[in-house]
Amino acid sequence: MKTLRKKIFMVAGYNTISMGTGRKEFHPKKPRPDMEHYIKEAGQATLGMIGGAANVDEGVIGNFMASRFNNQANLPAFLPMVDEGLKYKPAISVEGACASGGLALATGIKSILAETADVVLAIGFEVQNTMKAMYGADVLAGAGWMKTRKEGHAYYFPGVFSDRAGAYYEKYGKETTRKAMAKWYCNAIENARLCKTAQEFHNKNKDLEATANAPMNPRAFVENLNYFDCSKVSDGASAIAIVSEEGLKKIGVEPKDAVEVLGFGQATADITAKPEVPTKLTTTQKATEKAMLMAGITVDDIGTVEAHDCFSIAGIMATEAIGFAEEGKGPEFVLEGNTARCGKVPFNTTGGLIGWGHPTGATGVHQAVTVWEQLTGKAGDAQIEISADRPYALSINMGGDDKSLVAIVYKRGE
Repeated sequence: MKTLRKKIFMVAGYNTISMGTGRKEFHPKKPRPDMEHYIKEAGQATLGMIGGAANVDEGVIGNFMASRFNNQANLPAFLPMVDEGLKYKPAISVEGACASGGLALATGIKSILAETADVVLAIGFEVQNTMKAMYGADVLAGAGWMKTRKEGHAYYFPGVFSDRAGAYYEKYGKETTRKAMAKWYCNAIENARLCKTAQEFHNKNKDLEATANAPMNPRAFVENLNYFDCSKVSDGASAIAIVSEEGLKKIGVEPKDAVEVLGFGQATADITAKPEVPTKLTTTQKATEKAMLMAGITVDDIGTVEAHDCFSIAGIMATEAIGFAEEGKGPEFVLEGNTARCGKVPFNTTGGLIGWGHPTGATGVHQAVTVWEQLTGKAGDAQIEISADRPYALSINMGGDDKSLVAIVYKRGE
């Protein structure tokens, strides 16, 4: 495995509010911010932390379906809207379904490695509340193979992961798995309550466990999941700067205020093929293995994880794909409290996709922002303790049904 031939850092992360049901500001029948608002807010905030647009060499935007949700394409040309100083600078947009944000990060990393840039501005965004959930589900189905759309559930991706959950129940037992999925939801909401930008920040439910254990209703939804097993429809954006050592000097930031990228892994699987093993996130495993191998670490070195829990069953299966638990033992790993914010390896410390929100094109960038905040002590009320013997963080951004993956290993800069 090739290792990084030069140091790469991420710094100056920023998240807008993840807007949608659950936020007090959200009302489906009232006007809401548009995509331009979110791109500009996130981009300008990061620029403000790195000395302005003059210091940026390149830009990259991650987005999944603006062409459908917002009737808008040609996204690179929105960067000069963020700041006139970005006019005429190179920019690119990338798409890989829900991994679009992670691909934006990977693209920026590769620009630094290619020495075409010392400072890359990476922005991820999605504005999805432009249509009703049923119609939006049809748009989001584009993350799967559309030739199978008519064969799929009306709520396409909840149906896909309901099938995975059903296979998991049958193979490893339903009762323990459901308990772990409920605990995953409770942890997500508890963490989101500590993060002011989280979609579930205002959640005051006093009995999260009862909510998490709401009965499944196949007639109204899907067979093996309830509504609370799912991430919500979200609007939002996240931004971060990806820089070289020279870039850090250029923007006037000390390494200790940045996170160093020690390894990253990309992996893709055939979108036209069904999972060979429905109970396993094989592509997630491959991407994570690549990232850890490049970084020269093992799973025992990881102190915190930002996992792609688009559904609670995906979070459970991620613990196994990373290597924290054997196949079928993910539920026990979660129920033992290992993934809680005070556990062995805190997962999704600001709520993850279920708690913080899932503006699809922003999610991978949001994960990096959360890691940067945690490793540099900037997470506020959501801050966890990073132990000296487990100083590394891992983010995993998944597109579709385990089809497009980006995994990144980080450590605080020195």
